[in-house]
Amino acid sequence: MLKRIAIMALTGIFLAGNAFATPTDEVKKTVDEVVRIVSEKESKKNEQKRRQALKKTISVIFDYGEMAKRSLGKHWNQRTPAERKQFVDLFATLLENSYAGKIESYNNERIVYVKEAIDGDHAEVRSKVVTAKRDEFSLDYRLMNQGGKWMVYDVVIEGVSLVSNYRSQFNRIITANGYSELVKKLQSKSEEIKAP
Repeated sequence: MLKRIAIMALTGIFLAGNAFATPTDEVKKTVDEVVRIVSEKESKKNEQKRRQALKKTISVIFDYGEMAKRSLGKHWNQRTPAERKQFVDLFATLLENSYAGKIESYNNERIVYVKEAIDGDHAEVRSKVVTAKRDEFSLDYRLMNQGGKWMVYDVVIEGVSLVSNYRSQFNRIITANGYSELVKKLQSKSEEIKAP
């Protein structure tokens, strides 16, 4: 009886350990898949299909709602639920396209995972990208644990936070011309990207 309880307890620990991936595991899994997509010969022939595959992969780990909220900063609380939803959608399109655009220029760079720091429900995964010419730049991911899954809410490139950068741009536009002007700009950017 005791032996059976011990085996069940160990099995439970083992299964729980497998179900809960580390922040680095989550980031690495997504980055590996992204690299596979952009390196694939077939995907290079069909830009639209490749872009869709990239967006699908990125959206698994990027928490667009949290990123949009943080990017809008103090202006988020003044938005209605419908405005928030619209903004999250526009922000996701902006982010997917700018991130996918950068990824598509991938040229056999090496990604090295340097360090992981976990503080409660928050984590940071530090990595660096090493080019063929041995140039390096830092690429860090900030994540939040949501229901047992680590989700990215900010990306820091060479010490510059993506969310902070957008927040200052968005704040400038809203302060000068109002929230509707920001929506207009994001919509036209989204249309621009859709155009062939």
